[in-house]
Amino acid sequence: MTEFSTWDILRNLLLSARWTVLLSLVSFIGGASVGLLLLFMRISKKKFLRVFSKYYVELFQGTPLLMQLFIAFFGLGLVGIDVPAWLAAGLTLILWAAAFLTEIWRGCVEAVNKGQWEASASLGMGRLQQMRYVILPQAMRVAIPPTVGFAVQVIKGTAVTSIIGFVELSKAGTIVTNATFQPFTVYGLVALIYFALCWPLSKSSQILERKLNVAHRNH
Repeated sequence: MTEFSTWDILRNLLLSARWTVLLSLVSFIGGASVGLLLLFMRISKKKFLRVFSKYYVELFQGTPLLMQLFIAFFGLGLVGIDVPAWLAAGLTLILWAAAFLTEIWRGCVEAVNKGQWEASASLGMGRLQQMRYVILPQAMRVAIPPTVGFAVQVIKGTAVTSIIGFVELSKAGTIVTNATFQPFTVYGLVALIYFALCWPLSKSSQILERKLNVAHRNH
């Protein structure tokens, strides 16, 4: 029987952790792009855009991520569309992240004093100009801490994709455990790697929130 050292186990897990990081980046950046579009729709003057954005957010926030993955991977397969695990994982996480980022940013936009809207409108600015030059720069200060904090949820959310066969960190942990019969060592290292990925973001979110609160009080 082959003996596996702790270093052998860690090396294999770190190789798979690259896919966790890549999937997290794709999901967050893609989710932010879709979320920004949904944000503009949510605050649009056109009712059908507001309604679409509202129900989109409610759908993805109100259903389990696991179920969304199953529909993307297995559901489309039932109608003859072959979806690779990595594509199903990426698209699902992008759409899921977009729903939460839209709500985070909507709350931040609504936190901006209504007088800013009125003042910019009196200068003849259109809706997009108001958002670009007046509202978003102020809302971003409030949005940075919760947005960074949500990135932690995206990283942890990637673990669910193992259920459809995408080999990221948690799936690799299962594979390595089956090969080494050392579950305590393997999952202990998996937990440490997740902690190493998530803790800096959590800490950054807390520091940013503290600094921005202090700056707001001083202002």
